Amino acid sequence: MSELNKLRWRCRRGTLELDLMLTRYLENGFLSAKPEEQQAFLQLLDCEDTDLMHFLMGEGVPTHSALAALVGKIRILPVRQ
Repeated sequence: MSELNKLRWRCRRGTLELDLMLTRYLENGFLSAKPEEQQAFLQLLDCEDTDLMHFLMGEGVPTHSALAALVGKIRILPVRQ
């Protein structure tokens, strides 16, 4: 299984909202991101689903600045129709 497919699998979470937001970033931002941002995404994927939901729904901000910046970027990615 390729690394991208492994990441796609890790983006599958407990809720449709998280699945869509994480996968959208993976498909539209991850490959062109700087290595530091890619590393932050991997750290974000290590978070618990409840924390991820809290962050990505705008109800809180991660304490780590790189994660907070990435969450902001993920939240503003446009939704494809």
